Amino acid sequence: MKKILFISCIVLAACSTRTLTNPGQSTATSIPIQGKLFTTLYQQRAAEYRALCLQAFNVAHWQLDAYRAVSNKPKAIITDIDETVLDNSAYEAHQTLQGKDYDPISWYEWTNMSAADTVPGAPAFLKYAASKGVEIFYITNRDEKERASTMANLRKFNLPNTDDAHLLLKQTISGKEPRRQQVMNTHEVVMLIGDNLADLSSLFDKKPEAERMRNTDLSTKDFGSRFIVIPNPVYGDWESSLYKFNKYTLAQKDSVIRSVMKTY
Repeated sequence: MKKILFISCIVLAACSTRTLTNPGQSTATSIPIQGKLFTTLYQQRAAEYRALCLQAFNVAHWQLDAYRAVSNKPKAIITDIDETVLDNSAYEAHQTLQGKDYDPISWYEWTNMSAADTVPGAPAFLKYAASKGVEIFYITNRDEKERASTMANLRKFNLPNTDDAHLLLKQTISGKEPRRQQVMNTHEVVMLIGDNLADLSSLFDKKPEAERMRNTDLSTKDFGSRFIVIPNPVYGDWESSLYKFNKYTLAQKDSVIRSVMKTY
């Protein structure tokens, strides 16, 4: 009987492992997949993740209250959407549990559902800012064909300024600086909020890892005042910069990650 149970456990473990094996991978211990499973779990289940988000929006609240206008322009806040206002961890879990990476088709299927929850603290802060007469501009690299579903998802939580004038989607380029300037031409921007440093400044737009680090140090005084950063351990330019923004396979990503990690 013990022998049968032992063999059954081995079979179950093998089946469990096989569901996480990726095409082109010889093992289910791929860092890009296993790593994203763990970081997605952190995003969904860790009180520490929730605390970090609430901390960021508390700081944003204090900074807004302390802000003193420098022009007669209407005041605005620029915010990213994904992993800043909307929580897409369900999509990440769906993909990684199947041993898959991000791909546009599955992403469009997800956003078309308008099913994302909100990032902790985001709705309360954006509604508070709106109550103070501050307009919210959502600058996102979602595509134009995602406009209706994105609007529906934001409106589900009664978020402010959910109209075409305030939802600036990607048109021809992913860089957000032209859209930021578009807002800055007509409004005094109080702060910028994002999970990716490129959401905040062109200093970080598709820059190599070392340059991102240097520019972060150069911008020290902006963090917690003009720039509010939301934690995102799952994906972003921090990861893409490791691959030098190349479109790598999962096996290639795994090799890069293993080559750059510090160990002893």
